[in-house]
Amino acid sequence: MHEPSGLIDNLFVFVMASFLGLELIRGVSRLLHTPLMSLTNAIASIAIVGSVLITGRPHESQFITVIGAVAIACSAINAVGGFLITERILKMFKKRGND
Repeated sequence: MHEPSGLIDNLFVFVMASFLGLELIRGVSRLLHTPLMSLTNAIASIAIVGSVLITGRPHESQFITVIGAVAIACSAINAVGGFLITERILKMFKKRGND
């Protein structure tokens, strides 16, 4: 099977970004959790757009389309779940009479 050029480079960037993201998240205090959650929701939304663009292109391989669809589903679940959690956290800070 022919390996696409740049696949190893892209995989390397993905792994390094994952480790860097893990280290950054680990160092965040609990006080900044809600703003950070909102930021990751925005990043998940950007990932949805990128996944849709990749999945919508015609490809020689059906595998790329399937992986793109999985990426859309995972990013959508992450974004929606993140927004629901953020909304719930923000409701905890509201006063009882302000509904």
